[in-house]
Parts: sequence; structure tokens; C-alpha cells
Amino acid sequence: MKMIKYNQNSRFITVFHGFQELDEAVSFAGYSALIQAHDLKTPMPDYLCVIGKRHKKYDLDRWHIFTPRHRPDDTLFGHLTFALKYEGIDLSVLNALFQRIEAEEIRSIILSEPTGRYSRKLWFLWEWLRGDQLDIEDARKGNFVPLVNGKLQYEGKSYPSKRHRVHNNLPGTHNFCPLIRKTKTLEQFTGKGLSKKTIENISQTHPDLIGRAAAFLLLQDSKASYTIEGEAPPHNRIVRWGKIIGEAGQRKLNIPELERLQQIVIEDYRFTKPGLREEGGFIGQHDRSSGMPIPDHISARPDDLATLLTGLIKTYELLCQDDFDVVLTAAMIAFGFVFIHPFEDGNGRIHRYLFHHVLAENDFVPKGLVFPVSAVILGRIDEYRKILEHFSQPRLDLIDWRSTERNNVEVLNETMDLYRYFDATKQAEFLFECVAETINKTLPDEVGFLKRYDLLNNFIKSYIDMPDNQVDLLIRFLTNNAGKLSNRAKKKEFEKLTDQEIQAIEGKYSEIFN
Repeated sequence: MKMIKYNQNSRFITVFHGFQELDEAVSFAGYSALIQAHDLKTPMPDYLCVIGKRHKKYDLDRWHIFTPRHRPDDTLFGHLTFALKYEGIDLSVLNALFQRIEAEEIRSIILSEPTGRYSRKLWFLWEWLRGDQLDIEDARKGNFVPLVNGKLQYEGKSYPSKRHRVHNNLPGTHNFCPLIRKTKTLEQFTGKGLSKKTIENISQTHPDLIGRAAAFLLLQDSKASYTIEGEAPPHNRIVRWGKIIGEAGQRKLNIPELERLQQIVIEDYRFTKPGLREEGGFIGQHDRSSGMPIPDHISARPDDLATLLTGLIKTYELLCQDDFDVVLTAAMIAFGFVFIHPFEDGNGRIHRYLFHHVLAENDFVPKGLVFPVSAVILGRIDEYRKILEHFSQPRLDLIDWRSTERNNVEVLNETMDLYRYFDATKQAEFLFECVAETINKTLPDEVGFLKRYDLLNNFIKSYIDMPDNQVDLLIRFLTNNAGKLSNRAKKKEFEKLTDQEIQAIEGKYSEIFN
């Protein structure tokens, strides 16, 4: 058995996988010690821990700095226990670690503390991740312990594992299991009862207004989704995709359904092969001179797509059976899908459709109403791109690939773990912010606009005998020009209006809208 030195002598950390250098001598603890000692090839966690010399805990950038009294035993089990106790479960790091150490090391740890809560957690995680059993008899003593610490991370539905006397409350399956940390931001959002607030607001609004708002927001969201992709399709395609968004939550989510959605998104298949990719995929640019790929994101390997998507769908089904927060579920599933990137084209729009699907199917959104998630994302486009890069960039260095004859990418190493085990905290925070903006601003603004529109519409009709389409055009002109009718409109579309009438209408617009 190879003896690993975890180097617990205090040192100044200057370079560590993009983490900020520290101006005091510290020692690694938990996942940082395991990553350093075993040279683990894995995406770095958002935060890591060290032991400082001060007798107070504090944070610096991405470092959590603990006191000397928190120092773990300088052993494999010591650092694993520290990690599980203070950092939660990082399936990516643990999976990479378990591929580097011998089964006998884990077996020895478990046999040394057969009833210990952390040894039994470790035992379960080893067998769950590796897919094979250790030569250990089933546990007969010890109270059942939850695998995921609910104070650190969001738990899934609990299933007892009698062999380990552990409650498996991971929010996912072996083939797809993102985890989300409990942050102050997320705890504030999950405690606000956003869905209840939406329903209460809607119930106080006339159904006609809601219907008109929903129709506008549906079209707005469809257009925004194309805009995010850098496309400007004809109006009929925008309307068509908007109709599909309006049907979100009505069909069971499975691979054939995802393929159906792609067929709707991609109308012309002359240059795109429908269905799951049979080749590699990437997002990025090509070198202008050589045509070589310059990836910003590399998609999952074609051979892994069926497994990953089946795992994603199964995880979604499990979360729906639980009381797992709907917005957190939407973040895990929708972002998980776009990270896998299973199709040659159409992934982005289907990814944003999945936000609608999860929210609608789980009754977060009142029937007949569509959350304009894509429209809100478009207003936060730079932040959205950073959220996507937060996942993609750390993984690029872990993927071996070559350019193909078609200037595509061919992945040369095993990469499935990069897509099935990840921290979805940043993505969940972003989606919650978008949902909150929709509830607190976008929906009220649209309903408020329609109420003001109706007031002005009624005034104009009572003041001048004008057809509905002309009244609508007049209000649009006023809205687009800060409440004033342009000289062009006065001379062309509304040349028959007198100066007195125009002044009266502009004055009423100012009174109502300002």
C-alpha cells in the first residue's frame, strides 16, 4: 500500500488551481489535502478549506480558513471525515479519489470503525460510485445516518441502505447527481414562497388581463430564446416555438420527447442530423486560417449520451416524487441538459424550454401562464454566459481531444463523470434570481402596462371614433416615443387628427403612464 504524505506542515500557499494566494502559513484540510496529495484530476470545488493559525474561522475569496482546533488527523480517513463533516459531499472529487486509491485502504478504514457514522458514509459512497461491493459483512449496529448533511447541502428523498445503515438522500442517481450547497442566497429564496406569492398575485388579477399578459410574454420569451442563440428567425417560427413553450409540462419528459422538441426547433435538417449526436460536439470558434476548433465548451461523448440522459430523466422523476424545491430541480435538470449538449443543434432553446417544463409540470406556475425566463435571461446575458462558463472552463483542461477531418472535436479520454457529478449551486442561484425578477417585476410590469393601456384605449375611443387597430397603432407609437407622437406619424398615419386632439391624447398618456 502506497503511503501518502498529506504535508500538514504549515506553508504559504501561492499557487493552487486558481485559488487566491494566502498571506499566512496554513495547511490543507479535507478536499484540498486530498486533491493536493493524490494529484486528483477533477474540477476544483467552488470553495476549499485550510487550517490557519488564528483562533477564528474566516473566509478569503474561495478559501474557508479554519482554526487549529479543527485540524484533522493527517490521514486519508482524517481528511475524508473533515470533508464530509464541514464541506459536504463532492461526488466529483470523491470519484476521482476512489479511482486513485486501493479498495483495501477503504476496507481497512471501515473495519477500524465499523459503527462510525463517517466510516459508514464513506463505505456507502465507495460502493455507490465504484459500482462494486467491498469484502465486508453488512453492518449490524449503529443508528441509521443521513448521507447528505442537510445543513450543508439540499437533500433528496431518503432511501435506507440496510447494508451500510445509511439513509441515501442524494438528490439524484448514479448516472446523474448534481448537488447544491445551502447558501444564504438560496436559503432566502427557498424561504420566500415564490410560487405562493405568484398565485396570490394572479388570483387578484382579472383573467382577461392574465390571458393577454400570458400571450405577450409567451411571444416575448420565444423571441428572446432565439436572440440568445444569435438568431433572428421569421415571425412564424417565433410564434410556433412560443406555442410549444405554452404547452410545457403537458408531456412526459423522456428521450423521444427531447428529440421531438429538437425536430420542432430545427426545421431544416439538410445540414443537421437529428437525434442524439453520433460525433463529438463543442461550443466555440474555429481558427480562421486552419479551421481548427477553439472550444469554450466540449460536449459529452456520443457513447455516453444515452446513459447521461437516462440518468437525468430518472433523477428528475425522483425529485418530482419528493418535496425537493422546484426551482432547484429546474436548475439541475435544465443546466445539466445543456452541459451534456446531446444534439448537434437546438440544445440552448431546449435547455431554456426545460425551465418552463419543470416549473409548469410541478404547478409552480399557474395554469395558462408562462414565466418569461428567456426574456429575463436576455436582460442578464453577461451573467448567464458567466454561469455557463463557470461549468465549462474548469473542465476544458481535463478533456483530451483532437480535431477531426470535419474540424469537429473527438474526445480521447473518459469524461462522463464531468457531466453527471457537478456542483449546481451557482446555476441555482442564477435561476432563482431570474424567477424572483419575473414574479416581482416582469409580471407586475406587464399587467400594469395592460391596465394603463386599457385606460388610454377607453379614453381615445370615447374622445374620437377610431377603429381598434388604429387605436392600438396610436398607443404603440406613443409608447415607443416617450408619450409623444412623432412628426412623421402626425403627417402620415394620423394626419387626420387635429393638434388639439393630439395634445389631449398626449396629455392623457402622460397622466396615465407617468
